[in-house]
Amino acid sequence: MTALLTDIAAEFSHVRAWVFDLDNTLYPPRVRLFDQIEARMRAWMMRELRVEATEADRLRADYWTRYGTTLAGLMAEHGLPADDFLLDVHDIDMGGLEADPGLAAAIAALPGRRIVYTNGTRPYAQRVLAARGLTGVFDAVYGVEHAGLVPKPERAAFEAVFALDGLAPDQGAMFEDDPRNLAVPHAMGMRTVLVGPPEALRADHIHHHTADLAGFVSQLAP
Repeated sequence: MTALLTDIAAEFSHVRAWVFDLDNTLYPPRVRLFDQIEARMRAWMMRELRVEATEADRLRADYWTRYGTTLAGLMAEHGLPADDFLLDVHDIDMGGLEADPGLAAAIAALPGRRIVYTNGTRPYAQRVLAARGLTGVFDAVYGVEHAGLVPKPERAAFEAVFALDGLAPDQGAMFEDDPRNLAVPHAMGMRTVLVGPPEALRADHIHHHTADLAGFVSQLAP
């Protein structure tokens, strides 16, 4: 077991920038925050597009598949403004989240720069981090607004955020729950970690997989 841990740590020994997705990565999917977000998306689309709930759900799924986020699809297909949508859909109850001191300690021990990068917004991310006891653990928090509203998995989104931060991808690692969002970081030279259940997808652009983020990260600090 000791040799295995050493091997994993060695694979990350060059990393000086640790980039974490937010939703279903820095908190467990069982909290189901996205149920609230999806309900608010449905209501917003029904109101603004004047469609029934079933059509709103169909469009939401279609836009997520084709554009990366529902917002990107709404902007591309309908020319709708982003600000009201983002404020509305992220106005959710954080009561289901609990502080995770073990995760906070593991991430805080990582050498170098620690970053959150989400397809949500920075204010929303900051609320989630506060509820998880992760305020002050990260050096920077970036949302979709910092990529000009271009979402992951688009390469332009990663390039914009990494340039803003001054991050060198070949010295970075990316932690994500969505396999799509690891393809570009891998191509840019980052170590990639898929965070999810044991049956989560394996792919060539995923270096590591873990169902226990705190446990995995705790192996990486020198």
